[in-house]
Parts: sequence; structure tokens; C-alpha cells
Amino acid sequence: MDKPIFLIGFMGSGKTTVGKKLANCLGMNFIDLDERIVERIGMSIPEYFTQYGEQNFRELESQILKEQQDKRAVISTGGGSPCFFDNMQWILENGISIYLYLTPKALHTRLQQSNIASRPALQGLRDEALLQFIEEKLDERAPFYKQAHIHIDQLNTSLDTIRQSIETYAKNK
Repeated sequence: MDKPIFLIGFMGSGKTTVGKKLANCLGMNFIDLDERIVERIGMSIPEYFTQYGEQNFRELESQILKEQQDKRAVISTGGGSPCFFDNMQWILENGISIYLYLTPKALHTRLQQSNIASRPALQGLRDEALLQFIEEKLDERAPFYKQAHIHIDQLNTSLDTIRQSIETYAKNK
């Protein structure tokens, strides 16, 4: 594999979990874009959002995304990463992109069970309000996510099937 693999999808879709397993399976490095951002800013993402706002965060996120030059890496992006500036175009031109898709209901279940405090966009959202937010944001982001080279139904696809999809895509490119 001579290109990095970028995992994109909504928060809670499993980008980090799948990314670590996929990197291990393929003998590649794993990079979590959010972790790189936290290392750079020296604070949590929610703290950064509060102090500097979303616009500044998105600019920093785009810059750090485009600094990733490891061609032997699986890179887990933030849920909004592909949706700002020219990030999705850059991802498409510089690697193999995989959209990890989950239904709004599945995302809702996962996010209800996660640490919502660590997700700035979900502050104060629960139950139906959370589901409505997920549905609206997913609709808004779908045009970006759907540009990915490979689409994976996260609930019904094995790691081996993802690996095969990557190999097939790379062979046909």
C-alpha cells in the first residue's frame, strides 16, 4: 500500500476502533487525527472549542490533516474533518478514503453510551434531541462522506471484508 487510508464518518461510527484493528491487520501505522490535535494544542478538544471556537478548531484540524505524510498509515479523521475547506478533496487526492456508515439509530445508541462530555457538538443533547441532531448532521455531511472511495456498513462488515475492499480498490486504481 503506497497511500494512507483515511477513515471518515460520523462521530461514534468506529473510526478509531476499526482504524487500530485495520492498521494492525495491514501492518500499517495508526494515526488518530484528534489525538494529533490534542498533542499540538496541549488541551482537550472541548476546552479548545470553548476557548477558541469551532472556526479556529476547523482551521487547525485542516492544517494537521494535511501535514500527515505517512503513506503507511491508517488515519482516523474527526467526524467533521471531511466537511470543511477542501479537506475531502485533499483526502481523495492523497489516499484511499473509507466511509464507515452507521444508521442514525445505531449512532444514537453508541453516542448515548459514550462520554458525551468529550464531544463538544453534543453538549446538552440526550434522547430525542440527540437523535434529531444526529439525523440533521448526517444529512448535512452525507454529500462529503459519500465521496469516499469505499463505503462500509459498519455493523455488517468484517475486518477481512474491509481489507478485501481496500485491496480490490487499490488493484483497480
